[in-house]
Amino acid sequence: MTESNMGLWRGQQRSSWIRLRTLIVLRWVAIVGQIAAITVAQRMYDLQLELGLCYLAIGVSVVGNLAAIFVFPENKRLSEFENFLMVLFDLLQLAFLLYLTGGLHNPFALLLLGPVTISANVMGLRSTLIIGGTAIVLVTLLAQFHLPLRTDMGFVMRVPDIFVFGNWIAIIIAIVFLGAYSYRISAEVVSMSEALSATHMALAREQKLTDLGGVVAAAAHELGTPLATIKLTSAELIEELDDRPDLREDAALIREQADRCRDILRDMGRAGKDDLHLRQAPLSTVIHEAAEPHMDRGKEVHFEEGPGEGGDFQQPAILRKPEVIHGMRNLIQNAVDFSRANVWVESEWTEDEIVVRIADDGRGYSPHMIGRIGDPFMRRRRSDAEKKSRPEYEGMGLGLFIAKTLLERSGASLSFANGSDPYQTLTNRPEHRGAIVQVSWPRAQIDAQRGKNAVPIGFNEQFKV
Repeated sequence: MTESNMGLWRGQQRSSWIRLRTLIVLRWVAIVGQIAAITVAQRMYDLQLELGLCYLAIGVSVVGNLAAIFVFPENKRLSEFENFLMVLFDLLQLAFLLYLTGGLHNPFALLLLGPVTISANVMGLRSTLIIGGTAIVLVTLLAQFHLPLRTDMGFVMRVPDIFVFGNWIAIIIAIVFLGAYSYRISAEVVSMSEALSATHMALAREQKLTDLGGVVAAAAHELGTPLATIKLTSAELIEELDDRPDLREDAALIREQADRCRDILRDMGRAGKDDLHLRQAPLSTVIHEAAEPHMDRGKEVHFEEGPGEGGDFQQPAILRKPEVIHGMRNLIQNAVDFSRANVWVESEWTEDEIVVRIADDGRGYSPHMIGRIGDPFMRRRRSDAEKKSRPEYEGMGLGLFIAKTLLERSGASLSFANGSDPYQTLTNRPEHRGAIVQVSWPRAQIDAQRGKNAVPIGFNEQFKV
């Protein structure tokens, strides 16, 4: 996989994306709700509450909010630990209010799920486990220890013990389920977002390289005429300055430098150009271009191409899309990384389909992971021993995700299998005993000479003189 800045994104914690102001606003909403609940309970239902302690608990939240507003800047973003402290404080404050107002006999005990859900969405696994464990302990304590709710007549309001037990079980299950569910969904969303960012960066890099090649090629063409004029003029000066050796040497130097400029531009122009003739290329040419960076890595890469059943003997010319080149390059890189000594890149075409198959003689995909190939960051971080044994290999989650995403964007469909699997249908060659990936395009999607993809071969306006 090409290098990118994704390490910077992966190094950030999710909690660092949350502004302090966001949690302050949520706390103000909670404070207003708590005041309203206490007021209604006292005024409308004549419940006897420890108002002093209740308002003390709410006042602590108010003071904390005011301090955060005046001490920290408006755009302050919380660190993992600061976020943890904020959520833990809200959890303890709410538990204290519930202790003062009936414990699990209070229907608002369900609000203990709020801090757990917030922590699961914005914090790491350790912080989420601590918050969830604390919530479970608090719920268990509130089931036994709390101040009873009393009416103005002195009657204690309580629900039957069986319902208290049911509420305790339900809240604990909800804490575990909602915490795990929220954490998992949030982690997958973040992972997918990072992977898509890496995909766009890789595609942009490939596109920039293609565009840069076009600029260089156009510059080489435009500068060809003045350089030829300089060379011709300097040659004439050399002939006319036989009696002036000092000036003759200067004229010879000018001609040499003109030749040098021509050679430099020619080498730079080999990277490609935005030319109608190079917007398409034979299938084998595009595959060789994708494999070129991995040809000299100590593994033998074998190329085979030919028509499939009903295909023409002349190989098709396909569009030189950056998605195709970069996606194929990532697949070939993974095959080279995993192979023992050999990699096979086979291409074939029929009247309706173009297929590229990449196989190696390595150990193949892990059977339990083959159904998840293409998911971003699916491989765990390697141990030091694994890094020493395979120093060239940095993981297979993001690279295959990028390749799969880019190739599917070009209209391809991908299939993965192991050559050692007796039920696989991608190949019947015994030497293909490692990993196999097959990329298939409907021919109308990528053939440069068919339908809407047809690229005319004719006069290039950019080279018009």
